Amino acid sequence: MTDNKATDKSNERHKARMQEQKANVDKRIAAAQQDKGLLLVITGNGKGKSTSGFGTVARAVGHGLKASVVQYVKGGWECGERNLLEKNGVEFHVMGTGFTWETQDKDTDIQAAQAAWQHSKTLLADPSINLVLLDEITYMVTYKYIDLDEVLAALEARPKDQHVIITGRACHRAIIDIADTVSEVRPVKHAFDNGIKAQKGIDW
Repeated sequence: MTDNKATDKSNERHKARMQEQKANVDKRIAAAQQDKGLLLVITGNGKGKSTSGFGTVARAVGHGLKASVVQYVKGGWECGERNLLEKNGVEFHVMGTGFTWETQDKDTDIQAAQAAWQHSKTLLADPSINLVLLDEITYMVTYKYIDLDEVLAALEARPKDQHVIITGRACHRAIIDIADTVSEVRPVKHAFDNGIKAQKGIDW
């Protein structure tokens, strides 16, 4: 009998806490009535930034939205996300030169980055595109291959309902400042550090 009373009291306390929590959540949902295109930044040194960006692209496409992707840094190797999303109407523009330590040609890298950026600007001015993923563009800003002020201006001037996702390490503070949502991926452990090569379907 005593155990039953204790259980009942525990359940009542739990119910009271959940009711209070629900009231707080409902209040916040009711207050969030603004509708606008979001700028999301996924940065940090951990694995999963591009993966998260592509996951959001897949979600958007699943809802019938139109999405486009510009991949900076990436080379011409196979990309599982591109294999899937292109079949579902997502346009890709790939910078194509690969990592800077592989090209070892700064002029070529700058030209490729500028070409990718010109394409990005076209997307950022197109109101028919609901979501633009600028994958790993942060590196191009850090290396000064693309002008920061030009990036900020294009982001600020984009169609009001267009969502943009920016991924890559060391995102510039000025971009973070104008973003609506910023997530930082922190490295805890990585298979590569233990000599395990990149795995098909997991890393590419």
